[in-house]
Amino acid sequence: MTIDDATLEKLTARLAGTAERYDRSGDFPVDGITAVFEAGLLHAEVGARTSLADAVRIFAALGRGDPSVALLTAMTFLQHRAQATAPWWPDALYAQVVADSAERPVLLNAIRAEPEWGAPARGGLPATTIRRTPDGWSLTGHKGFATGVEGLAYHLVWAATEDDEPLLAHAIVPADAPGIEIVRTWDHLGLRASGTHDVIYTDVRVPEENFRGTPPQNATQSAGLAVSALYLGVAQAARDFFVKFANERVPSSLGRPIATTERIQSVAGEIETQLVHAEELLTGLAPRIDAGDPAAIARVPVAKVLVTRAVIAAVQTAVAALGNPALTRHHPLERHLRDVLASRVHPPQEDAALLIAGRRALAAVPR
Repeated sequence: MTIDDATLEKLTARLAGTAERYDRSGDFPVDGITAVFEAGLLHAEVGARTSLADAVRIFAALGRGDPSVALLTAMTFLQHRAQATAPWWPDALYAQVVADSAERPVLLNAIRAEPEWGAPARGGLPATTIRRTPDGWSLTGHKGFATGVEGLAYHLVWAATEDDEPLLAHAIVPADAPGIEIVRTWDHLGLRASGTHDVIYTDVRVPEENFRGTPPQNATQSAGLAVSALYLGVAQAARDFFVKFANERVPSSLGRPIATTERIQSVAGEIETQLVHAEELLTGLAPRIDAGDPAAIARVPVAKVLVTRAVIAAVQTAVAALGNPALTRHHPLERHLRDVLASRVHPPQEDAALLIAGRRALAAVPR
């Protein structure tokens, strides 16, 4: 699916119009999700119709408007992309998901992390278990950081059987299944409207066919550039505010906008340099990945590190230059700062990405 720049610009503005309200309340961003559904973006990736290059452009625009909504959209997007790459849902159930997605917002997300265990990327088995029953499976466990859980249609719960050689996979669980309890734990610095709460599953019935496998990780890893792109959007929104503020701020001691001073012009140049760095990385790698370039796919973890560093540096530079006005709640810049810091927590996290890159580099040296 493609969406023109003018339509994206309108969608960005619509999301930005409600972003502060949802950030303050921490409520699930119903208005924003409605907006992306009406734009056709919640089911844009059914059948892998969107190039990664277009996805980067789209999610940067959504992130400029409301990164919580962008993240919720990205999670659903990535699940459809994984299904198109390596189908694993029961055919009839996925067909129903696709049909429903054309009528109303149908949010999907993988529920993987656990309070005691941490992130799955760090290794080990989850404490969430799934055991066989005469008519299927029974799921029990406690998950944390379940993004968007209040609005999900299906939870894709990472669980292990209790066998001597456990089967590890996602269980597809309808959100209205008995035995699901959402615990509103999310009170975070950034992405406050993402609804990333805990979930407790107690003997949740899962049909036999809903636990049988998981999509390969490389499919979602390369598509994870879309998640990095939404934080580029956050930094672009911070840049936009900085430019507006600098052109409107006229101190009585100066008698002209601070944008006319070399100091602010130099800061604007530093911000722009960081944004160009991040944008060129994303827009350069994405079409190469679309073309199946293995070298580009291998660079995704490093790109994630570099984009994260750049977008955080851009926003922090703007905040440092503007001082107190940048940290006041009635300006959006302090929200952009809080939101952009959340880019660090998405996998691969920096230490893991550097380890991957370092091992690859060392292994490439002739012996």
